[in-house]
Parts: sequence; C-alpha cells; structure tokens
Amino acid sequence: MERILLVTVYPNLAELKLFNFEQQIASKYFTRLSLCDLPSTTFYSSILTHLCIMVETFDDCLYLLDGRLKQLATFNVTVYSIDSSSTIVHNTDMLPNLNCFSLKSYFQFQQYEQIPLLLRRMPYLKHLTLYLCIKDRNRIIDGTCVQNDILVHIPQLHSLTFYVSSYIDIRDLSHDLSREHIQQTLINIGQQNAATTVNYLSMYTAECSIFSLPFAFDYLPCLGNIFPNIVFNYVTYLLVEDNDGFKHEFFVRIARSFPLLKYLRIFNIEPQVLADMKLSSDHSQSYSMIEYPHLTSLDMSHGHQDYLEQFLNETKAYVPCLTELKALYPRLKIVTNNFTREETRRNCAKVKQLIFFEQLDNVQDYYHYFPLL
Repeated sequence: MERILLVTVYPNLAELKLFNFEQQIASKYFTRLSLCDLPSTTFYSSILTHLCIMVETFDDCLYLLDGRLKQLATFNVTVYSIDSSSTIVHNTDMLPNLNCFSLKSYFQFQQYEQIPLLLRRMPYLKHLTLYLCIKDRNRIIDGTCVQNDILVHIPQLHSLTFYVSSYIDIRDLSHDLSREHIQQTLINIGQQNAATTVNYLSMYTAECSIFSLPFAFDYLPCLGNIFPNIVFNYVTYLLVEDNDGFKHEFFVRIARSFPLLKYLRIFNIEPQVLADMKLSSDHSQSYSMIEYPHLTSLDMSHGHQDYLEQFLNETKAYVPCLTELKALYPRLKIVTNNFTREETRRNCAKVKQLIFFEQLDNVQDYYHYFPLL
C-alpha cells in the first residue's frame, strides 16, 4: 500500500476503494484521528462535495462543519459518542450548500439539545436521516418534538428517514405513555408512514421509539413484546427486552418480521410465558418449529434459561448457521442435560465460538458437544 499511496501525488484522484483489507492491516494504516486541537488546515478541501465518515465524538462532527469543507453537499456521519463532546465553542455559521445530511449514533446519550442546534444551520436541507437513542429526559421525543425542534427550521425538506428512541423514567411523567397518542402526533405532522413502539423495561423505565417506514436501518437496539405487524427487511442486529416474559409466539413473529436477522441478544430474566402452549397426544408440550436461516450470533447472557431452551431445542427452533453463542455455563449445562441431550445437539453443532461470563477453571466437559470449538 505504501508503494502506491506514497510514491507520488494524485491530483486528479476522485475515488479510492480498498478491497479484501484485513483488520490488522487497516488498524496499522488507519489509526484513530480526532480533529480536536488541530488547525482547520489539517483536514481541508475547497472542492469536496460528498463525505461519509465515522467519528469518535460529536466535536469531530462539528469540526468538519466549521467551514473547512465549504462545498460539502452530502454529509453522512456516524458518531460513536455524543455525550463525550467538550464545551468548545464551534463555528455556528449557516451551511447553505448542504442538502443531504445523515447523523447516526447507536449509543444512548443525554445531550439531545445539540442535535436541533446543528440542524438549524441547514436551512436548505432536502434529505435528512437521523438515528438517535436518547436517555434521561423527562419527556419522550414524539411527532410534536420533531416538528418544533427540527422540521420548522428546515422548510425545504423533501424526505425524512428516522429512528428516534427515548429512554425515560416513568416516575417523571405526568401522564401514562400511550402508543396511540404518540402515533397521532406523527400523523399530525404529515408522517403517516411511521410507527411507534412503547416498551416497559422495568418498574421505572420505559423506552419509546418512533421510526419512519419502511424501516431503513440494519440495527434495532430495543424491541419488546408489543411491536407493529411489519417486516424489517434490513435489520440484521436485534436486541429484545421486556419487563414481562416472552411467549413462543413472540419468537415466531421475530422470525417472520426479521428475515435477515444475524445477531440476536435477549435481555429478559422472566421465565417464558406458556399461555400459547399446545398439548400433543401424549400430553407433552408441542410448539411450531421456528427457523432462523441467517442467525449466526446468539447472546443469552442476560436471558432466562427458558430462552436458551427456546433456541437450542430442535423441536422449537432450527438455527443452521449459529456459529457464536454467549451464555451462562450453569444454564447451558442444564438445558443440554450435562451436554448429552439429543434435542439440543443439532443447533450446537456449528458453534465455533462459545463465550461464558464466568471464570471456568479446567472445565472441558462441553467440548465434545461443540465439535467445531
């Protein structure tokens, strides 16, 4: 690579693509870079119009919009941490050339007020994409907030693609959360093609999500027992969490609604609800078998052992591509009957990485059950 990039200057280079670039090599050549405390000439261009980038902090995002990229028309940025931003005063001039902006941040953050302040600098924006997970507010982000905080300041906006999740302490609310009411606030601002979920995670914590349809993202960090009857065609990563136990039918819906699901995490310490249980002729439990054709990673480290049974028992689920399993050793031992049970053997056969969250000394009784470890 050095023989190519360092041999000369490429004044007419318009695009660079790297294929089959291994992570170790990439980490050598592309080290972490922050624009904090660096002069504006460090990263500067008078002709760059499109930029897609991942940055560490929201400060880095603001630095890139401080005037050093004057012709920028399309800016897609993924921010690792918004709350880690400093108190530095940035250039707040308008961005008249920016007509397409995408901001994604997958980790929960508190400083929501920074987002509307940034968007108000983009009065000629035509296409906006937002993916935000906001915590520790005393009110949710609903259609009314979207209108007052964002849309009213971007009058020329043509398309809005969004997923906005609010994590709140329900003790701070003066009224009950109503999915129907939140949905109506979206309709009131012209967002008919949008959906709402309300999910109670504990006695005091609730999560409310609003998102445009069709769902355009591959990552969904919180889904509970109640969710709309739609297909999430692009989602590959899903975390399911609820204050109440899941039924078998819930997982039937997950398989139908997430056809490309690859990574699944289950956060639920409540046992599985057996209300939808059927009895076979010999009075044993009988379930419809669910297939997850693309699921490669399953995280059960924060889930009741019933859900481990749900996915490993071949009479309940078929997981032909499962290669990574995270679980608690005692629960896995119970579900597999000391690693001898035939009904759970097939779904364990292709696991190459088994991750326990306990310190296990000289324990190797599971190796014969997972032949690819």
